[in-house]
Amino acid sequence: MPCDPRVYFAAERTLLAWVRTGITMMGFGFLVARFGLFLDLLAAEHVNINHSVESSTVLASTVGIALVLAGSLAMIIPAIQHRGFVASLPPGDLPPSHSRAFPVWLALALGLLGLVLAAYLLF
Repeated sequence: MPCDPRVYFAAERTLLAWVRTGITMMGFGFLVARFGLFLDLLAAEHVNINHSVESSTVLASTVGIALVLAGSLAMIIPAIQHRGFVASLPPGDLPPSHSRAFPVWLALALGLLGLVLAAYLLF
């Protein structure tokens, strides 16, 4: 049976698209969470600290952490699904020259780093 790796490469492209999406979500979440810090610094310059600024910093941190967690899950869950899908492919569809584990480990490692980032933003 001839090797037809198109199905495998399509699945790998899909996984890497999820990795890109997850990294983007995590970066945006970090930006939103740190924007809350900027609002804190801005409020500290004024003598009377406004209550709405304090609530907006809490909201910015909460939304930022939620986006970082969502980005992490957007990498971890597709990595697990990709691993299961690749295991179901017939051997003729798997290219012998490519590592099937590397994209999965990359996605899992980046997802775990995102969880660490969320914990850092939380504390």
